[in-house]
Amino acid sequence: MGRAHEVRKAAMAKTAAAKTKVYSKYGKEILIAAKAGVPDPAMNLALKHIIEKAKKEQVPADIIKRAIDKAKSGVGEDYSPVTYEGFGPGASTIIVECLTDNVNRTVSDVRTCFNKSHSKMGVSGCVSHSYQHVSLLSLKGMSEEEVLDALMEKNVDIINIEQEDDEIIITGSDTDLYNIKSALEKPGVEFDIEEITWEADEKVTLEGEDLELFNRLLSLLEECDDVQDVYHNVEL
Repeated sequence: MGRAHEVRKAAMAKTAAAKTKVYSKYGKEILIAAKAGVPDPAMNLALKHIIEKAKKEQVPADIIKRAIDKAKSGVGEDYSPVTYEGFGPGASTIIVECLTDNVNRTVSDVRTCFNKSHSKMGVSGCVSHSYQHVSLLSLKGMSEEEVLDALMEKNVDIINIEQEDDEIIITGSDTDLYNIKSALEKPGVEFDIEEITWEADEKVTLEGEDLELFNRLLSLLEECDDVQDVYHNVEL
C-alpha cells in the first residue's frame, strides 16, 4: 500500500480509536511546548506546529486552550519524556515513547504490556540502533522539483525525497522538521504527515500466533495513559 500508508500505521496514536487518548496526547504535548517557551503560538514555533497538528486530529479548541492556560498559570503536571525499547513476538522490535509524571508507574505499566503479550522489554539502545530517528513529512500541492527548489532556496538539507502517487514524501534530520515545513509552506500546499519518527532499517512480516500476540501488545500499549507513540518494524 506504499510507504506513506506504513508511516500512518507506525505511530500508535494515529490509529487510536478512543478520542480521549488523542486529546490527552496533544494536551500533554501542548502543555510541554508552552512551558518550554513562551505560551503563545505566535512567538513559539514548536507550540504553533503542535497546535496545528492537534487541530488536524480534531482536538477541540477548549482542550488546546486549557493546556496553554495551565502553562501560563504555572500549575498542572510536569511531564517528562521517557522511551522504552523491547522485543515483540517473532522478529518484531518495539520503541515506546511516553510522557509521564511518574516514571515508576509508567515503566511498570509498559512492562506489564510486554509480559502479557509474551514479549520482553530491553535496555536503552537494544532496539533503536536498528532504527533511524528522522523528520518525516508528506505533502500535496507541489512537484518534486518545486520542493527541491524551495528547500535549496532556504538552504535546508534533507536525507531523501520520493513521490508516491500525488504525494511528496520527505525525510530529514530529526532536528529539521520545522525548518523543512517552513520552507515549503505556501497557499495550496497540504501537509498530511509532519512528525519526528523512528523508521526501522528493515521490516519483518508476522503470521499466525506471532501476529496475534503483536496486535495484542499494540492494543495494550494503546490503553496506557502515559504512552504517546509506538513504533515498530512490522509490515501491517
